[in-house]
Amino acid sequence: MSNTVLADKADKADKADRVGKVDKAAVKARRRKTMGKVWPNVVALLLVPLFLFPVYWMFSTSFKPASEILTKDPTFLFTPTFEHYGSATGVDMFWTYVRNSLTVTIGAVVLALLVSLAAAFAIVRMKFKGRKGLVLAVMMAQMAPWEVMVIVMYLIARDAEMLNSIGFLTLIYFVMVLPFTIWTLRGFIAAVPKELEEAAMIDGCSRTQAFFRVIFPLLAPGLMSTSLFGFITAWNEFAMVLVLNKDSEAYTLPLWLTQFQTAFGNDWGATMAASSLFAVPVLLLFLFLQRRAVSGLSAGAVKG
Repeated sequence: MSNTVLADKADKADKADRVGKVDKAAVKARRRKTMGKVWPNVVALLLVPLFLFPVYWMFSTSFKPASEILTKDPTFLFTPTFEHYGSATGVDMFWTYVRNSLTVTIGAVVLALLVSLAAAFAIVRMKFKGRKGLVLAVMMAQMAPWEVMVIVMYLIARDAEMLNSIGFLTLIYFVMVLPFTIWTLRGFIAAVPKELEEAAMIDGCSRTQAFFRVIFPLLAPGLMSTSLFGFITAWNEFAMVLVLNKDSEAYTLPLWLTQFQTAFGNDWGATMAASSLFAVPVLLLFLFLQRRAVSGLSAGAVKG
C-alpha cells in the first residue's frame, strides 16, 4: 500500500507539473498574441496625429484672422472668422467652376463604371482570343503616367476644335479612370463564385439576368471603392484642364485654387479656405461610402 500511495502521489505531482507547464505556455502565448495586437495599435496612434496635422492646419488656418496667419510664432488659440470663405466663394464664376467640376467628375465616373463593369465581366467569365493581351494592356495603361499625354491630348483637342470643351475633358477623365476600374472590378467579379451564376441560369435566367440579379448586387464594395477612386482622380486633376481649357467658362475647381494671388503675394487665408471647401466633397463621399461598403457578401453563399 505504501508503494502504491507513493506512486499515486508521484503521478499526481507529475500531472500537476505538466499542467502547470501547459498553463504557463498558454499564458505566454496569450501575452505574445496580445503584444502582437498592441504594438500595431500603438504605432497607428503615433502616426495618426502626424498625418492629420496638415489637414488640421489647413482647416484652422482658413478660420484664422489674416494678421495671425503669417506670424513668426504659430497660434493655436484664436477668434475664428469666416472672411476667408467669403473671399474664396466670392470669386467671379465660382458656381460655374463648381458645376463644371461636378459635371466632368460624375460623368467620367459613371461612364467608367458602365464600361469597366462589362469589360471586367468579359475578362473574368468569358474566353476569347486576345484576352490576356487585353489584361496586359489594362495594366500598362494603369501604370503609364498621364502627364506625358498632355501635349498629345492638346493637339487632338486643337485639331478637333474641342479646346475649352467640358465634354472632351469628361472623356479624357473617363479614359484616365477606366484602367483602374477595370482592374479592380475584375478582382471583385472573380471573387464571386461562378456557381451562383450557373445556379441562376439553371433556374431559367439568361446570362444577362443572372448578372444583374445575382452578381451585380454582390459587387457593391467594388463599385463603391472604384467610384471613390474615380471621383478623387477626376476631382483633383489639374494638368489636363490647365492645358486644354483656357477659357474661364470652362475652368474647374482645381484652377479656382490658383486664383488667390494679390499684388502683395498669396492670400493664404482664402487659399486655405478654398482648399478646405475643395476637400469637403471627397471627405463626405468617403464617409458615405465607408458606412455602406460591406465586403464578403458572397462568403459562404455556396456550400461545399
